[in-house]
Amino acid sequence: MAGLKNIVFTVTNDLSYDQRMKRICTALTEAGYHVTLIGFEKRASIPLQPSVYEEKRLRLLFRKGKLFYLEYNLRLFFLLLLGRRYEIYGPVDLDTILPQFIVAKLKRAVLVYDAHEYFTELPEIADRPLIKYIWEAIARLTLPYIRYNYTVGNAIALELTKRYGQPYEVIRNVPAYYEAPMQHESKERKVFLYQGALNKGRGIEEMMLAVQDMDVELHIAGEGDLSEELRAFAQALPHTDKIKFLGYVEPARLIEITTKAYAGLNLVSNEGKSYYLSLSNKFFDYIMAGIPQVTMNYPEYEVLNMEYDVALTISHLSVEPLKDAMLQLLGDNAVYSRLKSNTRNAAKMLNWQIEKEKLLNIYAGISKS
Repeated sequence: MAGLKNIVFTVTNDLSYDQRMKRICTALTEAGYHVTLIGFEKRASIPLQPSVYEEKRLRLLFRKGKLFYLEYNLRLFFLLLLGRRYEIYGPVDLDTILPQFIVAKLKRAVLVYDAHEYFTELPEIADRPLIKYIWEAIARLTLPYIRYNYTVGNAIALELTKRYGQPYEVIRNVPAYYEAPMQHESKERKVFLYQGALNKGRGIEEMMLAVQDMDVELHIAGEGDLSEELRAFAQALPHTDKIKFLGYVEPARLIEITTKAYAGLNLVSNEGKSYYLSLSNKFFDYIMAGIPQVTMNYPEYEVLNMEYDVALTISHLSVEPLKDAMLQLLGDNAVYSRLKSNTRNAAKMLNWQIEKEKLLNIYAGISKS
């Protein structure tokens, strides 16, 4: 392959559980690019597993809050400025964009922006005016000047294009295809699964309340800003035995857990446009695992569910509509069987083997420009 081969991506996680970046970096490496992915090392980080691309983790003094972002971005800036010259600089979300943007300009390299979220409209940012102002200022300073961009769904792509005047392609956060079992494992209590970050607006409190008077278990796979608060919330409930926190789960193990669940939960509040316009990876992970789910009827999910019919949807995040949907999955065998059967056909279309061709086309176009 002629053209631009050396790429550096940057994220603010420890790399071990970022399935989207694992897929992207692997696909590009297998296509002939030299890829480096940079994150940071947490106190509880597990050792990095061997991969076909290069991975680096920065060791930081601060692990959260404003000082974390300041230290990470300063360390990243000097690493990129003084280290190897890359031909493509790929910031992932706004929280790593400034060092990449400045260094790419100084070195006259290409910038490619990957928006995993509508960052300035995340709930933890949208309702904090000063913090939102800072991130919006960063966005205005950078995004109008980046020619190559992609994001996770059509709704966010349209919004970012309208706001910053640059086109956004769509690379959906879909898993690699595998054959899922059609029957869930028999259990005394059926398992509803949530996988993902334990952050504000994910509906986890509502899930815990909904299962209190149902003969089911709620398994929660992931960690986040609210890990301690949510565990305390669960301990205060009368039937805390129905709730199991699995912590961080490695991708291969998570697939096994998901295929054995009865159904998945993919809930977000309508706080800030990011969640309302979102298209979460867990929506596709549940499909690939062959399990129905309860999800929101927000634009992206509604369009896909109208086409594939794999989920029951609720219009707003609260305990009662969630509980009604869960009870329908438990009590209506015809509905449950239809949704479960439909996941098999959906999985054949909504998978990484198909989606990655779009990614490779984007980078091939950059190389020729």
